[in-house]
Amino acid sequence: MLSIRDAALQRGDRELWAGLDLDVHAGELVAVLGPSGSGKTTLLRAILGLEPLSRGQITVASHPVAEPVEAQRPEKARRRGSRSIGYIPQARPLPRDTSLRGRDLVTLGVDGHRFGFPVPRRGDRARVDALIDAVGARDFADRPIGLLSGGEQQRLRAGQALADDPRLLLCDEPLTSLDLANQQAVIGLIDRHRREKDAAVLLVTHDINPLLGKVDRILYIANGRFTLGTPQEVLRSDVLTALYGAHVFVLRAGDRLVVVGAPDAEASHHHHDHGAHE
Repeated sequence: MLSIRDAALQRGDRELWAGLDLDVHAGELVAVLGPSGSGKTTLLRAILGLEPLSRGQITVASHPVAEPVEAQRPEKARRRGSRSIGYIPQARPLPRDTSLRGRDLVTLGVDGHRFGFPVPRRGDRARVDALIDAVGARDFADRPIGLLSGGEQQRLRAGQALADDPRLLLCDEPLTSLDLANQQAVIGLIDRHRREKDAAVLLVTHDINPLLGKVDRILYIANGRFTLGTPQEVLRSDVLTALYGAHVFVLRAGDRLVVVGAPDAEASHHHHDHGAHE
């Protein structure tokens, strides 16, 4: 579903990463980890056609990613680039005075790709209702979205992203700031779509623990370098020490694994449930 070949991306005079080869297959979930500023979100933007590569090529369902003429919000990239791609952004609360209802946000996923003013079609409302039910939003879908909790808003964003039954789902830290219950709810939605639609998923996260029962491979980016493999292959002291160029330890703490000593504060607090993958 997703193929990246010899990709490099430069930001100013700094190369974020180079020589990246990655294939994400139908039905596969690949998590992207790494410290702040390592280029995780930039990788998603490149797949969406919002960030030009300095070298290499990206294809989705065998079609090259087309660069848009002008910059646009990631939510729009799915429409201009490919309806095969769904995108769930970071869980950032919308302003309280946002006039849209929760239902309206999901509706944009159903009819927002049309040119001009969207005209409701037969079956649109039923599709919106089905998406709202699928993400567990029936109780709050008709309330102003700015008054909803972060978890409720994120469920609706997931509904919008899944509106076209995308074959590739890109998720940019979709669990940030969510409590455990809502984290599990959003993960469940993503995983169910992957299994039912045989979709590929690329998910950026700063905490792998909630995903470890479901993730197939990990792409770990740090210091302009990366490593790719199963959780057992990547989450090891020797592998991460080599990647960071500094002593990093993966320690057991009860039934968890904890990565400590990574140079970035965010990366040094990953928690990993080893029972899910060992």
